[in-house]
Amino acid sequence: MISYKITDVGIKRKVNQDTVYANDSGVGNLPNLYIVADGMGGELAGDYASAKCVEIVVDGVRTSRESEPVKILEQAIQSANQIIYQESKSDSAKAGMGTTLVLATFIDGHLYVANVGDSRLYVATVTKLLQITKDHSVVAELVRTGELDEDDARTDKRKNMITRAIGAEEKITPDYFDVILRGGEKVLLCSDGLTNMVEDKDIYSVITASESLEARAKELIQRANSNGGKDNISVVIIE
Repeated sequence: MISYKITDVGIKRKVNQDTVYANDSGVGNLPNLYIVADGMGGELAGDYASAKCVEIVVDGVRTSRESEPVKILEQAIQSANQIIYQESKSDSAKAGMGTTLVLATFIDGHLYVANVGDSRLYVATVTKLLQITKDHSVVAELVRTGELDEDDARTDKRKNMITRAIGAEEKITPDYFDVILRGGEKVLLCSDGLTNMVEDKDIYSVITASESLEARAKELIQRANSNGGKDNISVVIIE
């Protein structure tokens, strides 16, 4: 697996609260690891929450003695949640902080994915773009129950209201996915600063283009900013 990561503050925000991580050569017992985290809870607290979450998860993976990938990821995610939650309760400057989290590792044809919040992972096949993760947000829940259609969801005022975040509660339940890759797919991890600004069909056309990974990732950032750049934008492309 090879990857390229990039994060951008966008046009409207003054501080980048996103944190990205990509390691193609191995962390602990995992042969690779890719992460996007989107912090919240005030400028400094959100920035700290996402960076701290990634730091704890990477360290947890590195030191884990488990061999099963989902167990490795679960331990690291729960550790990050506990530490960030406790800090949010003990430090008034960090009260209410939290972060989304989406991460993945590729092992023997399987892409193991975990997510909390509304940062996403997509797989692009030769014919279509598949959203693997399911957003933990008020709007996503309304779409799933049929109370809101996807077109209206893109502009709904409740779009930024998420229902799960690392550090928001004492206990967290991540979603896990096991995706079988046949070969030739492109994988994208991103924050909602991309998906709120760029439609899926345009994301697909960019990440399946023939340009370098770096060029494709920068093109996604450019398109999000051209469409308004209302939030921080983070992208990890893997192939």
